[in-house]
Amino acid sequence: MADIKANLVQVTGQIDQLVQQCHRAAGCVRLLAVSKTKPVSALCAAYEAGQRAFGENYVQEAVDKYHALSHLTDIEWHFIGPIQSNKSRLIAETMHWVHSIDREKIARRLSEQRLEGLPPLNVCIQVNISGEESKAGIALSELGDMVALINSLPNLRLRGLMAIPAPQESHAAQCAVYAPLVEAFVDLSTSDSMIDTLSIGMSGDLAAAIESGSTMVRVGTAIFGERDYSAKA
Repeated sequence: MADIKANLVQVTGQIDQLVQQCHRAAGCVRLLAVSKTKPVSALCAAYEAGQRAFGENYVQEAVDKYHALSHLTDIEWHFIGPIQSNKSRLIAETMHWVHSIDREKIARRLSEQRLEGLPPLNVCIQVNISGEESKAGIALSELGDMVALINSLPNLRLRGLMAIPAPQESHAAQCAVYAPLVEAFVDLSTSDSMIDTLSIGMSGDLAAAIESGSTMVRVGTAIFGERDYSAKA
């Protein structure tokens, strides 16, 4: 597990360097360690190296890890995958963040199923910025209605926007595909101080995402190594 510590140092160093190159404030981009399909021991190694925010895609796996590591009270659990309505209760009861809100039904269920005594669930609206039929997310034209809905739900707290664009051939193209989303984020954050999270950027487009204004990047393989999908819970 020593590699995980070294990998985290390398990834955080790369993020810090890109932030500096873009003349942005130090520490303005958070690292979300995407730990799907990885064993609890790998998360513990990352935790011991200082990582606190972990992203999971599969509900039962996320819940199992939540319980296995419940003694580590400062871990921040982020659900970043698609949500089936019959799994929403598990997410509402355990996660701190959800990045993949794109349906009214799911938003309402998460709010209704949030346990009494827990703080509101931090959520991001997932936007399909590339218009891919196979990808989840709302169209930008639907953003206003989704924002209004989430703001009406007592147990959700809107924090920002998330997107997973289609692969692009160049850095310039990556920045271009993010531009409309960034504009929408700036408009929202100007009118609501609670909206502070632009969840964009993975290993393949890290530089473009940070240049575009990302505040949270999602990195998995560069930290934990290749994923074993046969291990999915």
